[in-house]
Amino acid sequence: MTVSSFRPEIYAIDFGTTNSLLVAANADAVTEPVPLDPSAPDPTLFRTLMYFPHRDHCYYGAEALKAYVEHEMVGRFIRSVKKHLPLRSFVGTYIEDRPLNLEDLIGLFLREMKLRADRHFGADVTRVVLGRPARFAVGDAEDRFAEARLHRAARNAGFKEISFCPEPVAAGRDFAGGLEGERLVVVGDFGGGTSDFTVMRLGGHEFHPEDVLAVGGVSVAGDLLDGALMRHRVCRHFGADVTYTVPMGSNVLTMPVHLMERLCSPADISLLNERDTLEFFKQVKQASLGKDDRAAMDRLFTLVEDQLGFSVFEAIEACKRALSDSEAAELHYRYPGIDLSEHVLRIEFEDYSKREWGKILDALDATMAKAGTQYGDIDVVCLTGGTARVPVIARGFRDRFGAEKLRQFRNFHSVVAGLGARARERL
Repeated sequence: MTVSSFRPEIYAIDFGTTNSLLVAANADAVTEPVPLDPSAPDPTLFRTLMYFPHRDHCYYGAEALKAYVEHEMVGRFIRSVKKHLPLRSFVGTYIEDRPLNLEDLIGLFLREMKLRADRHFGADVTRVVLGRPARFAVGDAEDRFAEARLHRAARNAGFKEISFCPEPVAAGRDFAGGLEGERLVVVGDFGGGTSDFTVMRLGGHEFHPEDVLAVGGVSVAGDLLDGALMRHRVCRHFGADVTYTVPMGSNVLTMPVHLMERLCSPADISLLNERDTLEFFKQVKQASLGKDDRAAMDRLFTLVEDQLGFSVFEAIEACKRALSDSEAAELHYRYPGIDLSEHVLRIEFEDYSKREWGKILDALDATMAKAGTQYGDIDVVCLTGGTARVPVIARGFRDRFGAEKLRQFRNFHSVVAGLGARARERL
């Protein structure tokens, strides 16, 4: 990190499920995204990853992934932590014998962002504008609960003045600079954990809060689409179809749904590596009935104990991306004891994930209804985020608005640029 002549007064942070970004602002200007992660291919994209080789040390971003491999995947690797914010049932976790609640975990990551930015500018900035999804959760109470937790995490990180701005509103403000005259715009912001929509008037005048006609969204995006592929094509390799009996019993049982759902979640898969859960899996293996069940349970133990969840989901995501460009794709994953190969058709993936993409498009429809506008009234549709490229979702937008109205905007930097403009206004 180098000392800059720019003197920041406030930061704007796009804390994402997959990537996090930061810009700085003062009364005169907003910076470009700060290169927080020199080890990353794009240093401005700070991957929202944390790796604890032991209780008292943590690596972040690209360094977390590198250290995780170097330590032979021993320790605790954490990803998609933002997903847990609206879940009252998720209080926190243990790193060895060290208890960390969710606000502590997120606070550590935000604090690392602050420290790296402070070091870059030679400053100590305590004001921040944080992006937030249009909806953390469907229920208002859970949505408020999630924002309150994120506020406490920012406090833990060392910020004293904290405000929030919906991420799709921020993306729309960045997009407004390229418009000629006033337009009625729909912004779709797709991340790893949420899909957010905003209907607003943009261009031709200075932005005002009343230009936002409606904001909506759903906690469904890239991670759950990956989970659908895991559920329908990969889980069976790791014991999802195992049958077993209990001692002295005759009833044939199947793997508990709640454990398999953890297996299908990039954020939750690491939670399977708990003593009680592993003991249960051992009992299932001993009492399994199918000829291939023990081999599947062996693969499950390798997946969980060697903490391969991240790399397995990387392979799944690569297959999903390939299906955006081709009608079929290969899903390969190899590791000692695991040799997984699946040929996946796009039409199959769309069927597997119809619940997830259906919820995304339903949220779009609800946001339009809330705004009181018709699809034909919209002049431009601004889409940002990789999930917008998933063919079935792109088709849903084309069918509603027409292909000529769709614009694919900057996938990673649009939200944080808009947050920076909002931060500067607060000075």
